[in-house]
Amino acid sequence: MDMTSLEKIKPFIELMRIDRPIGIFLLLWPTLWALWIAGNGKPSWKIIIIFIAGTFLMRSAGCVVNDFADQKYDKNVTRTRARPLPRGTIESRRAILLFITLMGLALLLVSQTNRLTLELAVIGAILASTYPYAKRFTYLPQIHLGIAFGWAIPMSFAAQTAALPHDCWLIFIVTVIWVLIYDTEYAMVDRNDDLKIGVKSTAILFGEDDRFIISVLQIVMIFGLFMVGNVADLNWQFYLSIVMTALIFCHQQLKLKERTRNAYFKAFKSNNYAGLAIFVGVYASYYFQ
Repeated sequence: MDMTSLEKIKPFIELMRIDRPIGIFLLLWPTLWALWIAGNGKPSWKIIIIFIAGTFLMRSAGCVVNDFADQKYDKNVTRTRARPLPRGTIESRRAILLFITLMGLALLLVSQTNRLTLELAVIGAILASTYPYAKRFTYLPQIHLGIAFGWAIPMSFAAQTAALPHDCWLIFIVTVIWVLIYDTEYAMVDRNDDLKIGVKSTAILFGEDDRFIISVLQIVMIFGLFMVGNVADLNWQFYLSIVMTALIFCHQQLKLKERTRNAYFKAFKSNNYAGLAIFVGVYASYYFQ
């Protein structure tokens, strides 16, 4: 591929955030937790491949529709003003066409599972498509995102077992809380800009109590993970991963205390390690049974 072709593709790579894959991992980890627990440690490889590919497509589609919806705001935000749409390197109609293509491919993948999963996928598509507009109307768009990301949990159980047991919804709740934690940390990076342009977020809602509220949510999540371990009858390896997650949360609190954009962003990014730790705990719990 020559340099001219790369230059043409690069804005689309940036639009889908392929160059910043942390969002893919943050969506993928809870999906893998759910698949392994739903499959009792032996999930179908076909389902795993479908959901890994679907995670990539849905996260990419979410980024595209988010940038389409926010392009006028993004021009006035330090972190986002260089994105392809606000800087004019991609036309809005091409972004919409890309979004439709990505969503179509994702639904095509889900169609290879079962009817329940496909029905849930339609709800998931609606959640992903409407999230970018939530910040116009509510200070809790992070909860909307949490539900959208967490929707992969019932879909995973549906694809693996064609059922939605109680532990499915417990993992869903834990995931929603986790997204609320890390997306609030992410929103703290843009808080000053968001206040100027009128965009709402939990970072603005929580104000000076942000660290305290996040710490409460982290404690609730840790408690929820213990409940997941108990309900799913997981072994000590999983509980060790909870301890590691708690230590990561402590590190986040230290970063948040610095009260700088860079520290907020580092706290957000460290959630990737928390998701990985929990998955390793789930995997090891079944592997060493």
